[in-house]
Amino acid sequence: KAISVVKILPKKSSQLYRIAEDFLSMAKNYLADAKHFRDKGDYVTAFAAVSYAHAWLDAGARMKIFDTGKEAGNLFASD
Repeated sequence: KAISVVKILPKKSSQLYRIAEDFLSMAKNYLADAKHFRDKGDYVTAFAAVSYAHAWLDAGARMKIFDTGKEAGNLFASD
């Protein structure tokens, strides 16, 4: 759910926008890895990967490069 609520805050022309895109890309890649490992039955590695995915989102939220929105509730450490 967390990955679906984040929105990039900085303007597209800024360096921070590119950083936010990178953070979001890393989160999406780790989430894909988590699904892959889950499907293989490797639940420990899947859990580690989903934790890394969320960490990228949390870091972006703390840096204020992501808007986490009100619907996120308490999904992020910065909330």
